[in-house]
Amino acid sequence: MTIQQAVETTTEPVTRPVDLVRRRAEQTPDLVAMRSKKLGVWRNITWSDYDDEAQLAAHAFAALGISAHDRVGVLSENRPEWLYADMGATALRAITVGFYPTSPAAEIEYLITDSGVQVIVAEDQEQVDKILAVLDKCPSVERIVYLERRGVAAYAHPTLLSYNEFRELGRQHRTEHPGLLAQVHADAAASDVATLVYTSGTTGPPKGAMLTCGNIAYALDALLAGRTLFSPPPTAADVSVSFLPLCHVAERMFTVWNNAGSGIVVHFAESIETIAADLAEIQPTLLFAVPRIWEKLQSTVMIKSASASPAKRLAFRIGMKLSESIAAARIANGGDHTTASRLTYAVGYPLLFRPLRDKLGLRKTRAALSGAAPISPDVLRFFLGLGVPISEAYGMTENTAIATCTRAHRLKLGTVGEVIDGIELRLDPETGEVQTRHPGNFAGYWNRPEATASTFTEDGWLRTGDVGAWVDGTYLAIVDRMKDIIITAGGKNISPSEIENQLKVSPFVKEAVVIGDRRPYLTALIGIEFDAVADWASRKGIQYTTYRDLSRRQEVLELIRGVIVATNDKFARVENVRKFRMFGKELDHDDGELTATQKVKRAALTQGYRELIEDMYSNSTTHPGGDLQGVHT
Repeated sequence: MTIQQAVETTTEPVTRPVDLVRRRAEQTPDLVAMRSKKLGVWRNITWSDYDDEAQLAAHAFAALGISAHDRVGVLSENRPEWLYADMGATALRAITVGFYPTSPAAEIEYLITDSGVQVIVAEDQEQVDKILAVLDKCPSVERIVYLERRGVAAYAHPTLLSYNEFRELGRQHRTEHPGLLAQVHADAAASDVATLVYTSGTTGPPKGAMLTCGNIAYALDALLAGRTLFSPPPTAADVSVSFLPLCHVAERMFTVWNNAGSGIVVHFAESIETIAADLAEIQPTLLFAVPRIWEKLQSTVMIKSASASPAKRLAFRIGMKLSESIAAARIANGGDHTTASRLTYAVGYPLLFRPLRDKLGLRKTRAALSGAAPISPDVLRFFLGLGVPISEAYGMTENTAIATCTRAHRLKLGTVGEVIDGIELRLDPETGEVQTRHPGNFAGYWNRPEATASTFTEDGWLRTGDVGAWVDGTYLAIVDRMKDIIITAGGKNISPSEIENQLKVSPFVKEAVVIGDRRPYLTALIGIEFDAVADWASRKGIQYTTYRDLSRRQEVLELIRGVIVATNDKFARVENVRKFRMFGKELDHDDGELTATQKVKRAALTQGYRELIEDMYSNSTTHPGGDLQGVHT
């Protein structure tokens, strides 16, 4: 019986991720479920361990008064306790609410009050301090369970409870109520809300998307059926690394639900700063990352190659020529090798591809995935030439991240693949909006019936807000977000994300925001990739002091001008960027410029950097930047 069949069967309870963990603990108790690194040492956690910790968490939550439909929050970096709390809440039919650990206190306050979280699991002193700073405005919070004692153990606040005390509470409760979880399981239903996943808030306050047990079961079944991203499907022999925020639906699917459903061994790094070293040590077979991570990996390669010895630079140039030839052949062949490309790869493997993949942690990667945002085809070409084909997947929080994917042997660059079997997907004939209809579509927004109603069409299709186009009949290309499409003063419709992604292919560009709605031509706000530009400046003997100083150097302005000119050559004249200005600092989530997932908040930027923007549409030259292609107003 598949997971989805279990959901649809009325004679037995819905199969939830926590039930899959229990099943693995019964069938393979000694197999490793996950590994966690502490003080430089990897610690094995078996399925038996995992199930026991999830049960303790469930009983501890019950002892604290949590029951069906109550909300439990988790404010932590990725670690096993995140999963224990999540599964423990699910076991009680409670609702897990994940918080981004980078969120400032004001955002935490909003999310707590909006969701009505009653118990929140916080990682350390930094996260506890955020909650305590706004606790007076969050009357729903009854207890704060902290994971790390350092700095918090001396606090005397009555809401605080250490994780050791929390676990002991769970042991006592389990002894007194041994049949509780079985009783709750019998009442579980596909319609139970399992989690609130808050939207990124690019256009307004974040909204809590309600994902049900049925949604998750359907999406997980689609992921593991062998008809989507993985061929063959993932198994207990596969290895992954979890480092993207677990409150994001894609990472939750890949790490938490996929782990329970397929048995892959998940690794939790010691910290986000150790990710590069951990990837090289672990050599995962499956790897999910957002485009920014893939772009950063490519940028790192280019930076290090530029400062290598002459012999290594020569080997790199030769290897890149081979890589470009391989990528072109594979793209023309649906992603598969041709005889010629396979031979070329064999020549380049000992020269460059193996040592490079080894350093990047990609030597054993059999399936790589990019999602959550558009990615430049040039980045995909780079990794494909190295022997790491990256599959694109398209979905959103509101459809449990399931819609389309790149299938094995059917790669088509510039698209997000084909519609997953069993899913209905259409394009609105007037607007081109992508709309989906399947059992993974969410139950609605928490306490927002009007917003929920506007998200669905009258005939029950989910409005994604993305503009799409069919390529060769079956492949879907995402043009842009409907709200981001630029209509110039001349009436031309332009997708800024395509231009921005092309600009960010350069290792020197971290952020690019194209402006031009109701304007006579396109302009751009540019943020440099500080490490890459600093390395370049050092090799050129350019002196600087700060990010702001470096970004305003005339040599750097000319460097960025060259990037923009090269990008303009790839687009029609009406899509060319005619002027640019530089950000004086790195964009920051705390300043309201980025979402927690590092997406640009366009409305906030156009307001906050209005002076820079207006400067580009006047004759003023008061800010560092420049004009291109002789365009002057």
